[in-house]
Amino acid sequence: MATTLDKVQVVTVGVGWTGGIIAAELAKQGTQVVGLERGQNRSTEDFQMIHDEYRYAIRLGLMQDASRETLTFRNNRDERALPIRQWGSFLPGEGVGGAGVHWNGQTWRFLPYDLQIKSMTDERYGENKLGSEYTLQDWGITYEELEPYFYQYEQTAGISGEENPMGAPRSNDYPTPPMKSTPLLDRFKKAASNLGLHPFQMPSANLSENYENPDGQQINACQYCGFCERFGCEYGAKSTPNVTVIPTAQETGNFELRTDADVVEVIKEGGRATGVRYVDLKSGEEFIQPADVVVMTSYVMNNTRLLLQSGLGEPYDPETGTGVIGKNYCYQILPGATGYFEEEKFNTFMGAGALGASVDDYNGDNFDHSDLDFIHGGVMSITQTGRRPIANNPVPNDTPSWGAEFKAKSLHYFNRALSIGAQGASMPHKDNYMDLDPTYTDVHGNPLLRLNYDFTEQDRKLHEHLSDRAAEIMKEMGADTVEKKSMPEHYDIVPYQTTHNTGGVIMGGDPETSAVNNYLQMWDHDNVFVVGASAFAHNGGYNPTGTVGALAYRAAEGIQQFLETDGQLVKAPEKTKLV
Repeated sequence: MATTLDKVQVVTVGVGWTGGIIAAELAKQGTQVVGLERGQNRSTEDFQMIHDEYRYAIRLGLMQDASRETLTFRNNRDERALPIRQWGSFLPGEGVGGAGVHWNGQTWRFLPYDLQIKSMTDERYGENKLGSEYTLQDWGITYEELEPYFYQYEQTAGISGEENPMGAPRSNDYPTPPMKSTPLLDRFKKAASNLGLHPFQMPSANLSENYENPDGQQINACQYCGFCERFGCEYGAKSTPNVTVIPTAQETGNFELRTDADVVEVIKEGGRATGVRYVDLKSGEEFIQPADVVVMTSYVMNNTRLLLQSGLGEPYDPETGTGVIGKNYCYQILPGATGYFEEEKFNTFMGAGALGASVDDYNGDNFDHSDLDFIHGGVMSITQTGRRPIANNPVPNDTPSWGAEFKAKSLHYFNRALSIGAQGASMPHKDNYMDLDPTYTDVHGNPLLRLNYDFTEQDRKLHEHLSDRAAEIMKEMGADTVEKKSMPEHYDIVPYQTTHNTGGVIMGGDPETSAVNNYLQMWDHDNVFVVGASAFAHNGGYNPTGTVGALAYRAAEGIQQFLETDGQLVKAPEKTKLV
């Protein structure tokens, strides 16, 4: 028997960036919020001995425990999906702060083109440029509407950056100046400029200087230690939920954080959610937390899975194209090129997670696609994140994968190899989606999420185009040998790529093709808000966190409105009735 607790106004499922933003914004308004996090608490003090590459970068010490809950995967519906036994391609975080603890800090705004991608593509290139199998759609919001929320997130996180000549327009400068440049970043900028491109310093949540955000939280200046991705920051110099929004929420006295609380069901009655059921992982006891508003603020896969498991929204059916929960799963492709320098050495062992230089000339619709058989693009960057010895062995393609020659070339090229990479956008396809697995379950006996995903022709053509452009820049940088990245025949879930998964609970202006409106409020359960990259109708050519943060601030505003007025915040379009 589950114990029913006292009702609260708002309960969040997950306490990372989105859960922290929701909690902070509502608690500041006097709203009573409970945050349920299935992992443990984490703070800056917990990261004092964090510089352990084997424990955290290799053995994934900050990530979700795949032995308790994982997902199953297949490339297509003709295959049998099998459980992932250890994380590889992407790394879901676990614990207070979520993936916001171990991120690199690269912080971008999606382009205006991204938010109206279907209508803008159709207007410029004609309808169905990609074909009907791609489920492209607008997001139900414009950049002009979302722009103030982007800046609100950047102020909270203290983002360091400079003007991007090809990026989304800004009404305000970045809160802090860009990070330091380095000789290899300067070389990239010079080469890009020589080719007529527009380089700039990458926007970063590794702060260039000490900063106090509007809520009074202190974020320290980056030490350039090279331990960002897959690590927590012991200096409090990487903007994370743990040093920004979560302390703000706690200081109000209106926020209660409960850790080791694994939510297994959203309870509903008559088209409304009444609360959530969760398991206390320490005691094994079950609790029901009643709430006026339920906010899903966990990772992409967990948001989707919990809705499917709880029967909220209509599951997506790839055969008929009907339903919305699980639809439009997108990822990213990683084109690029590596250059090998025989006589020059670079201090690649030094760096920070978002220390880099970029060009946006090949992103979005910044270049003409009229004679190309793909759309969109991706930001192209060179980064100096701190090359650690276990996971980094850059060698030319013709090098054996083991033995004396491999060891010799690993040593030779460790600081003589540079890479330019692009984050290629991912367009939604009718066969890339998430649903519940009919066979495998988690420790609680609930179905695992099943991921159905493979690369598309759009992905391949975009990958080839961007890899060619990266190779051009690398040649201009003076590399003795340049090798373009190749794309495998099928997506492989084993090697790491990015933790930039999106979709499954997508936003839009029509309940028939989207799960949530532009406040991330569910169309069919109006006291449920689903916040995160699960709302992305496709994945753009950037890291998603800045756009996730902006949408979270807008969702917080919508939840406050809902608590005051009730009902749908966005009017669905009226359908023409056939006579």
